[in-house]
Amino acid sequence: MNVFDIVGPVMIGPSSSHTAGAARIGRVAYKLLGEEAVKAQILLHGSFAKTYRGHGTDKALVAGILGMKPDDARLRQSFQLAQQAGLQFSFTPTHLEGAHPNTARIQLTGASGNQISVQGASVGGGNILITQVNGMPVELTGQYTTLIVLHRDAPGTIAAVTEYVGRLGANICNFRLAREKKGGTAVMTIELDGGLDPAVNREIRKLPNIIGSTMLEPV
Repeated sequence: MNVFDIVGPVMIGPSSSHTAGAARIGRVAYKLLGEEAVKAQILLHGSFAKTYRGHGTDKALVAGILGMKPDDARLRQSFQLAQQAGLQFSFTPTHLEGAHPNTARIQLTGASGNQISVQGASVGGGNILITQVNGMPVELTGQYTTLIVLHRDAPGTIAAVTEYVGRLGANICNFRLAREKKGGTAVMTIELDGGLDPAVNREIRKLPNIIGSTMLEPV
């Protein structure tokens, strides 16, 4: 057990799971969208669905979607700030099969029309686990610099990406692969120690069989 587990995150209350974790999930969605959001459709599951108003989960999620961190003093005013920013948002309680009790699924639309769907859970102490991006299974915590690489499931593709990352001197601390079917679309989730220049994405996209690459900085 470390100090973070004992004292919890630096945050605006009342709850690390329902507020700090929720803000981080929203911020991951914002980062992956890569631009300001104009529309947010948010599904809430389990405990999030039952207590989101009382625990401030709704305000925290919107704050994260606006780019705020859990300790941002403006978190409690996130609804008003969203209105000023032109962000439309909605909350819908639902049931997500097999999901953690503190789970939100966020569908964002940016001003350019780009969209991103992110499902994540607040797993305690302000920690999160993102489990889906655009319907594809992933497993990332938001604590590390993370590459999310969409690609065709072809021999040598994983090696090409990881070897390129290795040549940059980056150390891979976690790796996960998910695919629709053999030879279909797949996604690599690569968590790294330390940071990388965002230009890395451009180089990864040039590799054979790569469809797209996104870098998520720690949130």
